[in-house]
Amino acid sequence: MAMARASSGLQYPERFYAAASYAGFDGSPRSSSKAVRSKFNSESALILYALYQQATVGPCNTPEPSAWNAVEKSKWSSWKKLADMASTEAMRLFVKILEEEDPGWYSRASNFVSDPVVDVQMNQSSNVHPVVENGNSFPETKTISTENGSIVEAQDKDVVSEGFGSIGVYDQWIAPPISGHRPKSRYEHGAAVIQDKMYIYGGNHNGRYLNDLHALDLRSWSWSKIEAKAGAESLESPSPVTVTARAGHSLISWENKLISIAGHTKDPSDSIEVKAFDLQTCTWSFLKTYGKPPASRGGQSVSLVGGGLVIFGGQDAKRTLLNDLHILDLETMTWDEIDAIGVPPSPRSDHTAAVHADRYLLIFGGGSHATCYNDLHVLDLQTMEWSRPTQQGEIPTARAGHAGVTVGEHWFIVGGGDNKSGASETVVLNMSTLVWSVVTTVEGRIPVASEGLSLAVGSYNGEDVLVSFGGYNGRYNNEVNVLKPSHKSTLQSKMMETPVPDSVSAVLNATNGTRDVESEFEAGQEGKIREIVMDNVESDLMKTRGKSTNEHLIATLKAEKEELESSLSKEKVQTLQLKQELAEAETRNTDLYKELQSVRGQLASEQSRCFKLEVELAELRQKLQTMEALQKELELLQRQKAASEQAALNAKRQSSGGVWGWLAGTPGNEKVDDA
Repeated sequence: MAMARASSGLQYPERFYAAASYAGFDGSPRSSSKAVRSKFNSESALILYALYQQATVGPCNTPEPSAWNAVEKSKWSSWKKLADMASTEAMRLFVKILEEEDPGWYSRASNFVSDPVVDVQMNQSSNVHPVVENGNSFPETKTISTENGSIVEAQDKDVVSEGFGSIGVYDQWIAPPISGHRPKSRYEHGAAVIQDKMYIYGGNHNGRYLNDLHALDLRSWSWSKIEAKAGAESLESPSPVTVTARAGHSLISWENKLISIAGHTKDPSDSIEVKAFDLQTCTWSFLKTYGKPPASRGGQSVSLVGGGLVIFGGQDAKRTLLNDLHILDLETMTWDEIDAIGVPPSPRSDHTAAVHADRYLLIFGGGSHATCYNDLHVLDLQTMEWSRPTQQGEIPTARAGHAGVTVGEHWFIVGGGDNKSGASETVVLNMSTLVWSVVTTVEGRIPVASEGLSLAVGSYNGEDVLVSFGGYNGRYNNEVNVLKPSHKSTLQSKMMETPVPDSVSAVLNATNGTRDVESEFEAGQEGKIREIVMDNVESDLMKTRGKSTNEHLIATLKAEKEELESSLSKEKVQTLQLKQELAEAETRNTDLYKELQSVRGQLASEQSRCFKLEVELAELRQKLQTMEALQKELELLQRQKAASEQAALNAKRQSSGGVWGWLAGTPGNEKVDDA
């Protein structure tokens, strides 16, 4: 009998109100501005205030306060910037920012948050038993049923409940029979596969960062915890390496080692940290790098290309979204910042990245503080040029916090959400044709519809399998789910149904960029005609023997050829229309760019004028200070002059009195003797 620790935490909106109460926004004595500022810096306090107002009041419709009240003006501006953000989205962002600022808030908020921790018994019974903990009885809220040793949630219809080894169905998420001590529930952790084992490191559990390391054997489906030994930072400095708890990092397998890079920590450093775990010695060590390292961050994408790691985007310790591009050469351990040409993806975090043909880096989805994306960007790693090709097929909805892995030319995307709900579809992109298709859709709150889950690709009985772990969908989980991709549905290209866009052809023909798109399209259609003709000829010749039948067959083929040629003409017309629309779009883009340049010029002139005014103001202030000094000096001289004149007047009076007294015969200093 295995035990799983399930601490679901409060769900929304209760979790938001608990977070708001802890942060000091509930009207209690803790909710004074002084109390809030004591917990958070000014920037964080302003953002939390704005999100709380947006979640509880709605969009800012209050009058703008006076500019003399700087504090109220800043609060109003922060709130106003949220525009029409949904209340639920503001709640989730409030809790997310609080967890980043104070990862342990949930445990310290227990004095006003009632959130029982439930131990779920995973045994061979489908009965619901209350779990007694700390003297209290809590009924299990979800029915757990088992069949052939596999645990299945009753409402998750897409989970096939039978032993994994005997599963013959493809493109369905399966819960394999897991044994061993399961890792703690978490999300935003790192995962990597080396030699039939999936390693899980770090993550976020209930607002707390983790630093534990676990391994799942993909042959026996058994968990084991790896106790890391104290390693040394370098030969010159044999001090032990402290394994810092972190989340939002990336875990890469390289030369029988696990490379942990970036991630959010309680006390972030200025630049990205790179650590390695040696599976043979079970020790962590810091990797010394050279060059200028990127700023520390979390939620970035890290892709192994050849002997280097390509790092894109993420969110730094101050919650600033990034879209910079860096490469770490693993041979020389040297950083290189890439200034690619073209228009890069907008700043974002919690996106996914994949590498195709060791040349193209694909970026999909991700989010900012207020929105999520479903755009696709491609970076040519040879020319270092960004492009945004046209996506085809069933384009996924906007999402962030999803996970992705590649199997051949297919890129599987699982989970994620849009701050309102989790993504229930497992989708796949054919990276050669840029056609999306849906592999399967899950129902209920199955963990593969979570945010911050991990996804790795391994091998089981000689077949590729996708393995997901963890995630957050209102509660943290530590469940494992597996999918065997059939590839059949994903290999069926839908490009035969629609004309080939120029942007897709650019990717398809990267090695021969000078070929004309229209001629390729015509050649493809002609080849299609020949293929259909030959198939029909071979099929019908086996059924017919006479000359008349052959003539009838030829007539039929001519009719089909004419029909296909007519279809080809229509496709050409549609291609011309698309080219015309593209030209118009480029013209509009040019006009907008000119307008942007004009606005930039005006802004530059205004900035120049502002600078000149500031210089003049500084000069006037200096003159004013000089005049004030002269005024004080003048007043001092006037006082000295007045004092001198008064002294001269007094001396004159004394001198005049003595003369008149002498003339009168009674000098002032002589006494008259009595007779």
